[in-house]
Amino acid sequence: MNTQTLYFLLQKCGSLEKLKRIHGKAVTLGLLCSKGQHLACKLLDTYTKLGSPVDAQKVFNHIQNPDIVSWTCLISLYLHTSQPNKAFSIFSHLFHSGLRPDSFCVVGALSACGHTKDLSNGKIVHGMVFRFELGSDPIVGNALIDMYSRSGAIQASCSVFKTMETKDVSSWTSLLNGYIKCNYIESARHVFDEMPIRNSVSWTAMITGYVQGDVPIAGLELFQEMRAEGKDWPTVITIVSVLSACADVGAFDLGSSVHGYVNKTNLDLDVTVNNALMDMYAKSGSLVLAQKIFHEMLKRDVFSWTTMISGLALHGRGRHALEVFSDMSKSGVTPNEVTILSVLSACSHAGLVVEGQSLFQKMVQCHGIKPKIQHYGCMVDLLGRAGLLREAKGLIQHMPIKADSVIWRSLLSACLVHRNLAMAEMAGKMIIELEPDDDGVYILLWNIYCSANRWEDALKTRKAMRDRRVKKKPGCSWVELNSVVHEFLAVDSVHYIRADVHCVLEAITEQMKDLYK
Repeated sequence: MNTQTLYFLLQKCGSLEKLKRIHGKAVTLGLLCSKGQHLACKLLDTYTKLGSPVDAQKVFNHIQNPDIVSWTCLISLYLHTSQPNKAFSIFSHLFHSGLRPDSFCVVGALSACGHTKDLSNGKIVHGMVFRFELGSDPIVGNALIDMYSRSGAIQASCSVFKTMETKDVSSWTSLLNGYIKCNYIESARHVFDEMPIRNSVSWTAMITGYVQGDVPIAGLELFQEMRAEGKDWPTVITIVSVLSACADVGAFDLGSSVHGYVNKTNLDLDVTVNNALMDMYAKSGSLVLAQKIFHEMLKRDVFSWTTMISGLALHGRGRHALEVFSDMSKSGVTPNEVTILSVLSACSHAGLVVEGQSLFQKMVQCHGIKPKIQHYGCMVDLLGRAGLLREAKGLIQHMPIKADSVIWRSLLSACLVHRNLAMAEMAGKMIIELEPDDDGVYILLWNIYCSANRWEDALKTRKAMRDRRVKKKPGCSWVELNSVVHEFLAVDSVHYIRADVHCVLEAITEQMKDLYK
């Protein structure tokens, strides 16, 4: 048995037990000596992929005088295991050992700096790029763009991009991603439109940027454009982003169309895609289809169970959500903090106070999950909906975390429903203190004062709104027609079918007048 045979076995290796046998054979045959560093690197890489970084480190420790490739493999190990600080520390050891960095280890170091937003060390590595004349390699330029973008220095990313001698599609996509990371969606679209060549990664980045930037309509339009162009196939990430956008605006027809594409391309075997389909159907009003997908899934992860519970909560099916949560526990899947949040939300929507309180008290004891502010917010909502306003206020006052505007807004809504104007006023003032530009709270307080005939306080609220230049944001709604989603604003006067809509409304108004004559 020689090195080539072991290489072949390592490529086919799929279990830790087999890997350790191969490792033992390599040691026995003396193939991990100073000349066998490439085999050692392959061992290190395979240990990493099989989730055993400790064994991978041990392999490196037994390498005599590791070369640049071995050091780079170790950097990749710590990046792969989400330990960027450790990865950069390894790069520092490499440099101080007297080895000359190459493009690959520099890319690893820049990736580590980007993940930790360490701009200072990132600039030092950039200096090394100049010193060792590594800037001509596109992968180094792309890594620099990514590092600066993740650190919030988008202008530096642009400077690197402009000075790059060779720009490939990855270079353009890196800059595009950079603008998206810094929330400059319009600039990202400008880069996208300027791209000489696009691939599925570029399309996906722009679509995902729109969805995550709360511009789902633009994301859906771009997806339609991608499909019409027909050059690049949507990836799993593309599909998940599009389904997320459909869920946000309730685009049932377009979501169903994407579901058809998923079935044709066998993406229905992907757990992440099925989770996104469930979420889309539940939020678009079709809980039955969401349940159908859930029951047909061959494999479910924690997100599958959580999505189903969340969908049931959204539709007020609290008891059913608790049953699914119980089934989840029996299946051996461990709930995460989002799962618990979804169950608490289900209890809140269904008015299951006792069950919600019981789960909240057992979070740490039974599930090892420390309540976060979102969990406290759900409990305040649960108590508020049930009319237990004093208990809700007491929970806020005794929270180990400072209440945010979301929690106070939840209490405010409950106070308005249950006509506790004094507590509503207190909650409203707390929201203004935390978010002075929230137009909705001023309007609610104004209505509270008017309903209580406190006209002077109502005028003061209006004046405060004017003094702070707070303007009421226009309402927004979406309507899907023939798989096209139309967005309407309350003050919209430019929509291309506005005249037709007004014509129909006027006709309906006239018919209503005739009915009541």
